[in-house]
Amino acid sequence: MTRKVLALGMVVAGFALQAVAYLFLATPIGKPTDVSFSNPRVPFAPVLFILGVVLVFLAALVYELLPDRRASRSGNEEG
Repeated sequence: MTRKVLALGMVVAGFALQAVAYLFLATPIGKPTDVSFSNPRVPFAPVLFILGVVLVFLAALVYELLPDRRASRSGNEEG
């Protein structure tokens, strides 16, 4: 598995987790008529959203820290 595929998969998974946590778990559905609409529907929805953000930032770390297979095979190390 190349680092590009792994990093892209992490970015997609992170954005998907953010979208699900915000749109389906946190956002109350309906017309706001009460103070309870300011609270998320699922108590741990903000934690899932933050985990999605962390996953996207970790994708950049994975992309930078994993070696590129083509560069290590050919012996042309850039530095």
